[in-house]
Amino acid sequence: MSLTVVAVKSKLKDSKFDLFNAILESLKSKIKLNNGDILVVSSKYVSNAQGRVLDYKDVIPTTKAKKIATQYEMDPIVTEVIVRESDVIFGGVPGFIITSSDSVLAPNAGIDKSNAKKGKLILYPNDPQSVAEEIKRKFFLKFSIHIGVIITDSRLMPTRIGTIGVALACVGIEPTSDLRAKKDLYKKPLKVTFQAVADNLASVANFKMGEGSEATPIVVIKNAGVKLTDRKISVQEMAISHEQCVYVRGLSSRQRS
Repeated sequence: MSLTVVAVKSKLKDSKFDLFNAILESLKSKIKLNNGDILVVSSKYVSNAQGRVLDYKDVIPTTKAKKIATQYEMDPIVTEVIVRESDVIFGGVPGFIITSSDSVLAPNAGIDKSNAKKGKLILYPNDPQSVAEEIKRKFFLKFSIHIGVIITDSRLMPTRIGTIGVALACVGIEPTSDLRAKKDLYKKPLKVTFQAVADNLASVANFKMGEGSEATPIVVIKNAGVKLTDRKISVQEMAISHEQCVYVRGLSSRQRS
């Protein structure tokens, strides 16, 4: 059976809401989830459900944020939020600060003004892995089905135009596939290759969700052919340390030379 990807519209919300019930309402009469299906939910949708939205007027920039803002020609208020939300700040260019947040390399710590009301900032969701686990558990308890759940966000790729999807959380399916020791077309063993299963599915979903006024924060993927699992997954399984990342290491060594 061929891969099926269905984007699902949802009503706009003005305040915190019950995420699971909102997903059920959106899916109702549109598409039915079955065993092995994968539910992909936009991180912005999760953040809105959690109330992870800030008012500009409530943020007071620190001296550190003001200094960084001046260095990279940024709004000090936005910079203050970036500093709060970042695990590491690597550097930047005018208008963008390159950070790591929740083990994901991203400009401006993933903080977004798009699809938010004027004067608002949407932050990363709190503990997206626990959110995904809760959604999966509730679908099993209510419908007796085992599904995969991915929380996705959009990302810029180095040297590429446009955004792709990245999985901030994944449950119910194996997030990566280890291809080491398998053979390539010429029978040579692969030495370092992993397939980013969750990120690839997040990109498929991100394409269907769109980036504008589509209002489709939910995607259902059927017949993905992935490996299902009920084991507890750590978000670190989809990440690599800065010391092992070829991009971070390469750019850091260039700065030192």
